Amino acid sequence: AYDQRSRNIARSIVKVLKAAGISFGVIGEEENCCAESTRKIGDEELFMNIAQKNIQLYKEKGVKKIITTSPHCFYTFTQEYPELGGEFEVIHYTKLLADLLKEGKFKLSKTLDVKVTYHDPCYLGRHSEIYDEPRELLSAVSGGNLVEMERIGKESLCCGGGGARIWMETKPEWRFSDLRIHEACDTGARILATACPYCISMLEDSRKTTNKEDAIEIKDISELIAEAL
Repeated sequence: AYDQRSRNIARSIVKVLKAAGISFGVIGEEENCCAESTRKIGDEELFMNIAQKNIQLYKEKGVKKIITTSPHCFYTFTQEYPELGGEFEVIHYTKLLADLLKEGKFKLSKTLDVKVTYHDPCYLGRHSEIYDEPRELLSAVSGGNLVEMERIGKESLCCGGGGARIWMETKPEWRFSDLRIHEACDTGARILATACPYCISMLEDSRKTTNKEDAIEIKDISELIAEAL
């Protein structure tokens, strides 16, 4: 909610859901962070406090199903909240949009005229095993112009932002995101797409530090789908 790019991603998903005729709601100002990062940095007490407040809020609001933009939220809600009594149906937006597209709930009015490559976020891929749906969406929006980097799927290279490292300063020679930018450019793609706010932030920073701003654009899948409606 505090990050401009994340707000744009949320708006893009809302645009697609409306186009598909999906009924949904947002909690608004009462909504809090899922607290994933607080647990990763070792503050278990704060994590428990925030998580329990979230669970209570969701139950009071009658929440049954949660759509997440972040794979980190998705993992936290599905793997960590249940142990605290927070059992909800949770879906990452890429799976939802892929299902809606296959069902014909919405249509794309145009496709990209450039090559696109995809970065597998760790918590969407390795941790949650969601590999196909993001690629289905990108293949559709690119008109089949999806090209793969050398390291993909379970072997995908981390962006370097997980484990709360997004909040740390990393020496240039240790930045995985710099390597990922070079790998993406090697495919000849003009757009590097992903589906994680952490990855977006890390890759955008590296696009600048590697002087590749004119070579490749960083996009969330939701932004591309919304633009193609």
